[in-house]
Amino acid sequence: MYYLEKELEISASHKLQLDYESKCSELHGHNWKIVVYCKSEKLDRNGVVIDFTTIKQIVNELDHANLNDILEYNPTAENIARWLVERIPYCYKVSVQETEGNKIILDAY
Repeated sequence: MYYLEKELEISASHKLQLDYESKCSELHGHNWKIVVYCKSEKLDRNGVVIDFTTIKQIVNELDHANLNDILEYNPTAENIARWLVERIPYCYKVSVQETEGNKIILDAY
């Protein structure tokens, strides 16, 4: 099994829709740290699981964006991880760090 790990950082804003009072219900931004994990039993004809550039292009769709305009659901860190896993081929896990000490890990398997 081949395992790939790609770390990126993006800046993006969001406004959460919550059923309780929170300052996160106001538009605000973060410098998000994202780690994407992919795996495959076989390499493609170029000898890779997936090109790092492909992962970067997908993650960068979120960079300097209002996440409420991109995600079709509440743009929580959990749902950002879900959005990435659904779009990146061979992705089995994503870590999304919103701020120091606040991180979500989605293990898709």
